[in-house]
Amino acid sequence: MRMKFKPWARKELETSPFYIDDPEEYKNKWNTVFEKRQKLHIELGCGKGNFIAKLSKSNQNINYIAIDLVDAMLGMAKRNVEAEYGIRKSTIKEEIENEIEKQKAIKNLKLTRYDISRISNMFGESDKIERIYINFCNPWPRGKHHKKRLTHEVQLNQYAKFLNGEIFFKTDDDSLFEDSLKYFERSGYKVEKITRDLANEVLFWKGEKNIETEHEKMFKEQGIKIKALIANKAI
Repeated sequence: MRMKFKPWARKELETSPFYIDDPEEYKNKWNTVFEKRQKLHIELGCGKGNFIAKLSKSNQNINYIAIDLVDAMLGMAKRNVEAEYGIRKSTIKEEIENEIEKQKAIKNLKLTRYDISRISNMFGESDKIERIYINFCNPWPRGKHHKKRLTHEVQLNQYAKFLNGEIFFKTDDDSLFEDSLKYFERSGYKVEKITRDLANEVLFWKGEKNIETEHEKMFKEQGIKIKALIANKAI
């Protein structure tokens, strides 16, 4: 379902210290936008940002970039990140103080607006991205639209240009998952772990806790099993 236009989103993003509006300018130098040079992980299609908010807050030793194409989504993501970090909404008088507070609190996360179909124009080999998260992306069920899938070979070949590690992928869609297994194999990735029922897997993510997205909770309540995999870029 398409999110309604949020008239406040663009203004809030433009004034946010953890939003990047010109991501192509940082290709091959993404670590320069963070306070510390650390491992760099990205989320493709971050939606409302609940996942990346919890992930970045729990792992201060990793830098994160969350990407989406829709201002309304990114505006919600910004607010959800601030809520996770305990930053309250400001009044006009408190605005400057609150911006300083945000600067201090959110050091390892950047949000940005970008078309993921052109992702190799945003990241380069020197960025050394160690992990990509793809959570409940659009399944694009019609055959003529399959190339738009974030796990399609067209996309996987782009990721291979800058990925120096692994992809964590989860979905509710059976067809997308089964097709994705083929995409990864044909693109030269090694699928390390697979599950077709994530809820019954203990520490599936290499011992890391599973962070449930908003969609994940909804699908589980409907009795839909979550499929997941970990794939590594071929050396």
